[in-house]
Amino acid sequence: MAEDRRTTSGDLDSGSANDPERDRWRATTRAKAVSRSPERQERFLTTSGNAIQDLYVPADIAGLDEDRDLGRPGEYPYTRGVQPTMYRGRLWTMRQYAGFSTAEDTNRRFRYLLEQGQTGLSVAFDLPTQMGYDSDAPQAEGEVGRVGVPINSMADMDVLLDGLPLDTVSTSMTINASAAVLLAMYVAAAEKQGVARGQVSGTTQNDILKEYIARGTYIFPPRPSMRLVTDIFEFCSKELPRWNTISISGYHMREAGATAAQELAFTLADGIAYVEAALSRGLDIDDFADRLSFFFASWSELFEEVAKFRAARRMWARIVKERFGATNVRSMACRFHVQTAGSSLTAQSIDNNVVRTTVQALAAVLGGAQSLHTNSRDEALALPTAEAARLALRTQQILAYESGVTETPDPLAGSYYVESLTNGLEAAANDYLKEIEALGGTLAAIEAGYQQRQIQEAAYQVQRAVESGTKVVVGVNKYRDEETSTPSLQKIDPEGERRQCERVQRVRAERDPAAWAAAMDRLEDCARGQENLLPPMIEAVKAYATVGEICDRLRSVWGEHRELITV
Repeated sequence: MAEDRRTTSGDLDSGSANDPERDRWRATTRAKAVSRSPERQERFLTTSGNAIQDLYVPADIAGLDEDRDLGRPGEYPYTRGVQPTMYRGRLWTMRQYAGFSTAEDTNRRFRYLLEQGQTGLSVAFDLPTQMGYDSDAPQAEGEVGRVGVPINSMADMDVLLDGLPLDTVSTSMTINASAAVLLAMYVAAAEKQGVARGQVSGTTQNDILKEYIARGTYIFPPRPSMRLVTDIFEFCSKELPRWNTISISGYHMREAGATAAQELAFTLADGIAYVEAALSRGLDIDDFADRLSFFFASWSELFEEVAKFRAARRMWARIVKERFGATNVRSMACRFHVQTAGSSLTAQSIDNNVVRTTVQALAAVLGGAQSLHTNSRDEALALPTAEAARLALRTQQILAYESGVTETPDPLAGSYYVESLTNGLEAAANDYLKEIEALGGTLAAIEAGYQQRQIQEAAYQVQRAVESGTKVVVGVNKYRDEETSTPSLQKIDPEGERRQCERVQRVRAERDPAAWAAAMDRLEDCARGQENLLPPMIEAVKAYATVGEICDRLRSVWGEHRELITV
């Protein structure tokens, strides 16, 4: 297990650099104040368990080398941001996540959000699509359109993207196990609109490792799944130069209970595994690394979250340069999307969620995010209404245009506290990375359950703290509102599932059976061999093969993953 870095704030010298003037202040001014009014708690800790000192001074960052550890915005090691001017030149992409009911309903929501000033699309797919099932499959019953949009075939993708400017708006697709199939459909749909592959921009999440760690929407065993990931890397490096091939996600691990340090470490460990897989394919680091992106959560502990984002940039830059030998500076830049913390939202007193989300969004902006999704206040109860989604977008716009925090890059640089937190998180994350390396790397650690156990223990400790009241959740275990009301909630059309099933059945009945059969046979042949699967997948979706059919064919070749249960 990684070293427990937690200490108590009673040990005021623990972790502190020697500073005589601070010692004098503690013995005199501070001691008098504490004797009159004791501090409100015995221990002050970050969410990662690091002690927060009573005072930070220059001595705490005396070892910080500005050129080595900070650099300038847009320069290695990118601690201060990946663009030279950051938000002075261009604001982050405001990318609100949406998808529900049917492709028609989701298309309308996308158009609405674009009209309200959103600058990028983010597609949520329903659970059957994520798991590689068509809407009329027995496994999909009752889940169609519930947590995202159902996409079974090109017929659905055409409706989803109808009238959307794919040559100017980037699209993020939150899809992992079946990511290659959905990317194939997106490419085919863009070509039908007359958009060349070189103009298509966006991101596939395509992060299968975090599914085994924290989320569970996997289909195939880890090693063939990694093949699909690297097939996307290889295909996009040649065909889709503006496409981000993966969004290496710490978000879902954080939502499952990981600390900030664990989120940072386990996300970068996954990134290392993906790079190693691509290199073993024969790709050059500088051919694909600049298309890797990351996806982090932002929680309410403002300064630790800012420090986490800064540490992520510095750590990734050093990993790519020193470990993998990249020479292109773009390869070393850690670009990331941020989503505010869904699991921090409460069903009680939902207006409080607006405040939580604002603090979390502020942390993402101060931390230099490239794109941001702000959760809606009603998401602990249902998928967001249009009004709640608009308010979440307005939160970003107020931060962008009214708060003043966008006027200079990395405005908290040089803060004794923030720089100390950044260094501390980097050290804690490196401890975890060493443990993973000792276990044989990321895949071996996942197979041994290492990351899963660490996250479960962290989540357990937080739950104990909430139940005991030592961790305050306003409106839940303290400051409860006596009177609350439930607002109007987003309702899923009960007829949507029936219409969706009818559409996929109509697609199967009306397509050219010979073209379909030939495309599917070619796909299977490639799956049994070593050829990149994206070209035959694009052929298959153009022949109106469905997501379920393609995944079933791959299941027949590779099998399905079953989680090892240990007692």
